[in-house]
Amino acid sequence: MDTRVQELVDFTRNKWGLDNYYLHTYHFYRKLNALNETIYTLSMEWYPSHITDQEDEDYNPDGTAAIDLNIQNRQFESVIFVGGETFSNRSLIQSNKIDEIIKFIENETGLIHGKQFHLDREKENEYFFRSRINGVAVAPSGILDIKFNTEGKLTYFSTHGPFPSVDKVTEETFSLTLEDVEHIAKDQLVLIKFPLRKQKKLIPVYCLEEIYVTNDISKTLPFIYQGLVYTIDEKIEWQTTNKKSFKRKHLNLIEDLTADQAFSFEPHPNLTPISDNEKEKCIRSVRDFLSQVYPSDSGKWLLKTLHRDNGFIQGKLGLLEQDISITQRKLMLLIDPNKFKVLNYMDNKDFLEIHEKFQEIEGLSFDSEDAYKRIKSTIELKPVYVYDFEQKNYILCGRIDSDYGINGINGEVLELNDYL
Repeated sequence: MDTRVQELVDFTRNKWGLDNYYLHTYHFYRKLNALNETIYTLSMEWYPSHITDQEDEDYNPDGTAAIDLNIQNRQFESVIFVGGETFSNRSLIQSNKIDEIIKFIENETGLIHGKQFHLDREKENEYFFRSRINGVAVAPSGILDIKFNTEGKLTYFSTHGPFPSVDKVTEETFSLTLEDVEHIAKDQLVLIKFPLRKQKKLIPVYCLEEIYVTNDISKTLPFIYQGLVYTIDEKIEWQTTNKKSFKRKHLNLIEDLTADQAFSFEPHPNLTPISDNEKEKCIRSVRDFLSQVYPSDSGKWLLKTLHRDNGFIQGKLGLLEQDISITQRKLMLLIDPNKFKVLNYMDNKDFLEIHEKFQEIEGLSFDSEDAYKRIKSTIELKPVYVYDFEQKNYILCGRIDSDYGINGINGEVLELNDYL
């Protein structure tokens, strides 16, 4: 075993009291976090010493310790004892009292309670924390989850997403009111077809698309974080169809990293820009693919975006003419970044066919103005520190959102969570 790996394995064994375990498997992987930072992780599976035979290779036996360690900052991303059973001979938390849990989190992560994270909710033997800056929510949000078994032993620890420090934030006083942003809120109201699965019906519903607006109302930030996603928005047309039959290529989307790669900490290849020349080649490959697999669909598809994904270039497409619905027809293509040929694809048509037999309820009685008047009282405007990729800093925004929708036929206020 590489000496650098051995050092991390020994560190993990001592940290979590794994003297009654042996290292079964390990591998490295890398990912981009929500801020487009490259994270290298050592993923390990530790088996209890008494487990010598494994009946099912697809399942880990109870008591297995599945542990992910960030090798750059040596912090544990997750520690999970399978089946809520642990044979660890060390307890890092003296009790499952909230004060002890907070002390443990601060010791393990370096975060400061009340300034960077807070208790979001709890249930029996489980505690959920979220990132906050001095009590104000952040987006994207960091989540931390801790569970104990019935014996009071820690069996689950997982942290995901950013927990920014105060020095990464441009602090200011939140001053927005709903009246200040009402013109923006009105523009966020959209009419979509909403499937009622139990009744097998489609009804038109006015919903508010979530959005962030800066404290000075100078700009808005989307709810979806784009990263290195390139907007293309090109209609794909052709005159001649491709007569060749398309054969899907079996693709391995899991990287097999060596220790040298992992400890080099090089930027993730997904951060490599897609040049204008590469974009044009991708567009041609998409056109060739569509003319081959969907020969009658010239002019019907829009290539929306391109981005790198695990050694491939991924293209996302949508139909140009389709009703605004909570579920829309989409294509996802995987393109060879060297030969610029589509290798595989996913079409959600089969999934959407579930809704094709739904009865569509017609007779829209409310326009957007009427719908806004009805939904206005449910709209929430809350302060949130949002990461701005241009400034590379968190800036104070107001989040405009509503958990409700307006039935476009009878004006009924619907709680959307009841229908999702």
